[in-house]
Amino acid sequence: MRREDETDETSVFRRVVLKNASPYHYMKICLVLDDESTKLSAVDLKLFILTGLKNLFGEVGAAISFDLLKYDEDTLSGLLRVPSRSLVKLWSSLTLLGFYQNQACAFRVLQVSPYLLSLTGNSRELKLD
Repeated sequence: MRREDETDETSVFRRVVLKNASPYHYMKICLVLDDESTKLSAVDLKLFILTGLKNLFGEVGAAISFDLLKYDEDTLSGLLRVPSRSLVKLWSSLTLLGFYQNQACAFRVLQVSPYLLSLTGNSRELKLD
């Protein structure tokens, strides 16, 4: 028989918060330009992103390290790797970039994940036979 001052251990509410242990986040991005015939090389794209970081966050923003892992010049889409602690800064600078060589542009962030493998497939683009 149990006494009233004893508590049932199974009915105690516990809040468990797991922090992401991944050091990097991966972003699949696409650059949309007014003039679709404009082509950017991988070096030009990285320089454009660095310029946006510097304009928004100054020299501290320009010091953020990120890698352009994959880039397609035809579709102007790429895959970025950024340290998890700098993800918000990079994303906000991409959002605020509005002009490239005096023509309107916009970055579209298509997917973001701490795991590179999860960016290989997109259920929204799945075609079933």
